[in-house]
Amino acid sequence: MALSNSQYEALMRIYNQRQFQNKREQDARIAEVYRRVPQVEALTDEIAADMAQAGRLLLKGDSAGADAMKREAALLKEQKIQYLERNGYPADYMEMKYRCPDCRDTGYRDGKKCRCFRQMEIEILYDQSNIKEVLSRENFDTLSMEYYDREKIDGKTGMTVYEYMSMVIAECRAFVENFDKEKGSILFTGSTGCGKTFLSNCIARELIRKCFSVVYLTATDMFDILSDSRFGKRDEEEARDRASYILECDLLIIDDLGTELINTFTASQLFYCVNERLNRKKGTIISTNLALNRLQDEFTERVTSRIMSQYKVLPLLGEDLRFVCRGYGK
Repeated sequence: MALSNSQYEALMRIYNQRQFQNKREQDARIAEVYRRVPQVEALTDEIAADMAQAGRLLLKGDSAGADAMKREAALLKEQKIQYLERNGYPADYMEMKYRCPDCRDTGYRDGKKCRCFRQMEIEILYDQSNIKEVLSRENFDTLSMEYYDREKIDGKTGMTVYEYMSMVIAECRAFVENFDKEKGSILFTGSTGCGKTFLSNCIARELIRKCFSVVYLTATDMFDILSDSRFGKRDEEEARDRASYILECDLLIIDDLGTELINTFTASQLFYCVNERLNRKKGTIISTNLALNRLQDEFTERVTSRIMSQYKVLPLLGEDLRFVCRGYGK
């Protein structure tokens, strides 16, 4: 899940290109203003001269003289802004513009990878996996309702499977629509083959298209990554990066919870992951074949209670669709 050296270098080249483009665009804006409003160029030169003089006076120990030059430069800056605004330009028109103001298009902020860097990192990792190919097959556009029973009434819901699953799908679409405001979480439960993974993929595809960062992991893979970050002998920074995706991505999908080896470590790490992501207001989707009582038995009441109180629980109904619809997810 970590970038190779060549992938990292490719990302840094993107940032270098952005910085170069930012400078070119700034130079073009400055040239445009100087051409249309020559007074701004004269004021800019005067401001630069005053600030240089303030620096020289400060080196000589004349702090009073330096302060006077700075005050004069500040007055000139106000005049410059007035000229800009009078001619229809915003006050910051000549300043550098960044695609990411947080890192100023360097990829790093306070010595750590910026959010924009992590977003591109996740996109590269998706490109090298098969997830995008899967999402091209499993999405809302390819979802079909023809395999759901429209006749038999389910005893628990009082609805046909078709009616109930139509309601569930509407909930999933609403989850996508409201994600930028709510960052909600879903627990999909149900037997093997009833569509938990398919619906997770439907949501993942739509959110990726909306430029949210989505990380899909089986429960086994997730616990391996968390274990590696704590106990593994691989590169520490790489291990931390892998674990940080789990906590920091906009949406984390944990598929097949309960199929992994369950022990005190996995139970504690599941609680940590669920709790930390809720505190950070990040969305999570968990799918499991376990009934809620089994989930509590396996992962403790502490974990289950946190999920039940904060997640939208969506039990899925229906037969194993993999036997009636080729290509349908479990």
